[in-house]
Amino acid sequence: MRMGVTWEQVATQPLPAAGERVAYGRESSEQFGVLRLPRGRGPHPTAVLVHGGCWLADYDYRHIEPLAAALTGRGLATWVIEYRRLGQLGGGWPGTFLDVASGLDRLRALEERGIDLERIVVVGHSAGGQLALWLGARPNVPVGSDVYEAEPLRVRAVIGLAAISDLDSYSLGAGDCNAAVLDLMGGRPEAQIARYAAVNPVALVPIGVPVTLVHGDADSTVPLEQSRRFAERQLATGGLTELVVVRDAGHFDVIAPFGTVWPAIEEKIVASLAG
Repeated sequence: MRMGVTWEQVATQPLPAAGERVAYGRESSEQFGVLRLPRGRGPHPTAVLVHGGCWLADYDYRHIEPLAAALTGRGLATWVIEYRRLGQLGGGWPGTFLDVASGLDRLRALEERGIDLERIVVVGHSAGGQLALWLGARPNVPVGSDVYEAEPLRVRAVIGLAAISDLDSYSLGAGDCNAAVLDLMGGRPEAQIARYAAVNPVALVPIGVPVTLVHGDADSTVPLEQSRRFAERQLATGGLTELVVVRDAGHFDVIAPFGTVWPAIEEKIVASLAG
């Protein structure tokens, strides 16, 4: 029997007290992060959260705000990145990627607020999982790419929750989210070889930090095979990877703080920043 958390349940959960909205760009009202700090002076280990939603403007950051509040309650600073998405001016290639990169790098300017730049984990769900894996892999982005950055902020670990980790194969699926890959990238993999090579997580292995993938075996939106394929490639190239398969869990069970899966995920996030 699958756990069956639905999108509606996630989207309608009560929102926590608002965090502090901090801009990281000037081109769009979508270029901001939401900062929450735990008690104490710090420096605080920090979880960067990247929401999913098929890279579409229809879905924003608010549905993962409860996760941020829960992690701040565990003593972590949290930084929820909003970014331009498909259907918004500047969304897609390369704006979406430049935004999440700028959002992560903005933490350098927040160090004085108590952010520990040596203890950062990036956590992403679904399409946000693809972006989170890419943020961890930025040192591997080919020089000359539109999304290349010479000195990206490096992170300690990446955690992908039902992450889209192979854009090439995912784009071949029949769902609306699968089709969004082509809009995001401006074409099919064979037509945009350089773009896919620069942002497709499975093409950027080994990611040089520990990667944890959590995926339900009843996920009909992002098949478990996505995480399995990435884990195999990451391990084969010498990268550190743990794949956690959650039995009977669907796509949204992994981001439901009111569900049975979240406590174990929360522990993994906290543990990734220990020491």
